[in-house]
Amino acid sequence: MKQTFELDTRTGMPADLMHLLEKYPREVWTGHRNLGATARFWLQRHDMFRELGEAMQDALLQHREGQVPLDPFRRWFAPRLQFFLTQLEEHHQIEDHHYFPVFVRAESRLAPGFELLENDHEVIHEDLMTVVAAANRFLAEETGGGATPPDAARWAGDAYADASGRLLDRLVRHLADEEDLIIPLILDRGEAAIGI
Repeated sequence: MKQTFELDTRTGMPADLMHLLEKYPREVWTGHRNLGATARFWLQRHDMFRELGEAMQDALLQHREGQVPLDPFRRWFAPRLQFFLTQLEEHHQIEDHHYFPVFVRAESRLAPGFELLENDHEVIHEDLMTVVAAANRFLAEETGGGATPPDAARWAGDAYADASGRLLDRLVRHLADEEDLIIPLILDRGEAAIGI
């Protein structure tokens, strides 16, 4: 059976791109002398996206189960969602336009992996747009009172939950694959030698 590398179905990067990960598995990353400030910051950003995404999913679930009233939920949720979406879009733009070209120059054999990651960014960007639209509908329906059908808020909540769940599932896969491609390269060459 042929392995697919679509974001929804892949279980990792293509094996022919993982030669450096075999040399530098995740267990050695934290203590490695070549894990510099840029790589540490980048990994922290990835962890922030994972943690904030999970926190927003938890908050949504608590609200939809009636554990958190609408006003406190909105005050907590809306600014965090805005921050998450804005920061993620900026993060991907910086990677596409600055870091990925630098990494490809450092190791051209990894170019297909960076093309795959750039394609992920396009898919995730479309997900971001879908999440924004679904969130706006969801929050508008939640505050609509008697002017909307009784099930409209639930349906809008379901649509938002589906859209945000899809985004986060894809993002988690993408972040792991990106790390598996980039961190071993940094450990192998060092940040200064790569040019970051």
